Amino acid sequence: MEAANGPKDLVAGRPWLAVEQVSRPTMTVYSPQGRNTGVGIVVLPGGGYSVLAIDLEGTEVCDWLTSRGITCVLLKYRVPDSGPAYHDDCQCNIHPKAPTALEDAQRTVGLVRFHATEWHIDPHKIGVLGFSAGGHLVANISTHFGQRSYAPVDAADRVSCRPDFAVAIYPGHMLENTTKEFELNPEIPVTAGTPPTFLLQNEDDNVDGVKQSLVYYIALKNAGVPVEMHLYAQGGHAFGLRRTKFPVTRWPELVETWLETIGMIGE
Repeated sequence: MEAANGPKDLVAGRPWLAVEQVSRPTMTVYSPQGRNTGVGIVVLPGGGYSVLAIDLEGTEVCDWLTSRGITCVLLKYRVPDSGPAYHDDCQCNIHPKAPTALEDAQRTVGLVRFHATEWHIDPHKIGVLGFSAGGHLVANISTHFGQRSYAPVDAADRVSCRPDFAVAIYPGHMLENTTKEFELNPEIPVTAGTPPTFLLQNEDDNVDGVKQSLVYYIALKNAGVPVEMHLYAQGGHAFGLRRTKFPVTRWPELVETWLETIGMIGE
């Protein structure tokens, strides 16, 4: 684990922690403070499938969720090269032989549902929330839940790993493997079974452009999946929950309202 301390690495004036070389995935359960809504959310940090922004897009997110009566499950999934990752040496995206990040996400959602009663979670109110590469992972598990990407190992792998809802914040890798200008990555096969989804991105995001969310939004709409999208003019990429002068940093309140509108939490 190392702190990103360079001036351009600061987010809202503070450094963030990058976890590297994760060969053994772990999940950490954070129980809510005070009231319990029964909602559980698996949080998937970003980091380009090379590192994990473990505080900026992980523990800080759990602090917010648990304060709202939501059980947060922080997944430290395997990196690097556990999903499509950009490599400077070839200036290209390299796809892994095994989608280990997806495997870890499927396993985690299954485990949370399997242990739902024990962890005071409603098994029908388990969602995923991810940022950047983690946002891609949100879309990946939202469209690959019918069958595990790995050989089942125990009873937890026999329960559904379909999220009941999905939140993708500045997602990436949604335009890859396409031949047309405005087309969704075919490896994200949206169907009517894809869970209700919340999307958020900035128009000045120079890492994962706004089209990433737009093509996913259109695919979800065409499939009849409930979807809510928020686009903002400014705010860039990888801001997490840290407050800045830009309106986009009020996005957690939008997610809370959306969770009410889809019946996950009470008003």
